[in-house]
Amino acid sequence: MTARVKRDLCLGCGACREACPVEAIRIRVTAIVNAEKCASCGLCVETCPQYAITV
Repeated sequence: MTARVKRDLCLGCGACREACPVEAIRIRVTAIVNAEKCASCGLCVETCPQYAITV
């Protein structure tokens, strides 16, 4: 599985990007997850203040 971003909730704050140990997230207005890099660890989910990411 890969992390998915609910774009209608994402504010693009970058908290998930900083939490990601494999650098699979970039910010372009909202967060974008690189599925090939994502390790499905869930750190981005735990970090997101808007609950905009699921794994």
